[in-house]
Amino acid sequence: MSVEIVRAVAADAVRVSTVAAVTFPLACPPDAPAADIAAHIASKLSPAAFERYIASGDHLVLMAVEGPDAPAEASLAGYAMLVFGEPADAEVAAQLTARPTAELSKIYVDPAHHGGGIARALMESALDAATARGAAAVWLGTNQQNARAQRFYAKSGFTRVGTKRFTLGTRVEDDFIYERAFARG
Repeated sequence: MSVEIVRAVAADAVRVSTVAAVTFPLACPPDAPAADIAAHIASKLSPAAFERYIASGDHLVLMAVEGPDAPAEASLAGYAMLVFGEPADAEVAAQLTARPTAELSKIYVDPAHHGGGIARALMESALDAATARGAAAVWLGTNQQNARAQRFYAKSGFTRVGTKRFTLGTRVEDDFIYERAFARG
């Protein structure tokens, strides 16, 4: 089956939230408490949270759909979310090298679809969307223990530029910051 990258609409919030609940734990450190992961999913990855993200002019949620021609009937294989504008964290902002910037806040593929090029398609679509919106760079944070994600970001042209903190429930995680600046012609 072919995969199409489409922009999420309000009616997709439950589907995206369902995939988020499956995929977010895979990016967490192996020793992260299940209760902390569940609390994060409930507060940041719920259907209501995705309804807010999708409705926001500062967010763009993309979906990788596989199946019939109508995206509403297709299987959701993964998703990505961009956040446009300056980072809220001043320490993150100080480590970035290009402006204007966009954050690739989320990019996840359902494990049943790993290895099929879906992450690459989502990444390319997210980067295209960022440049179309005028971003000079895209940045992201990833847990320092998530070697698989780090390899993918390096293959996608990102460079590690710093570190940041990520609160996961009752604990603070250490993340690497990656950035990809775009050539200006």
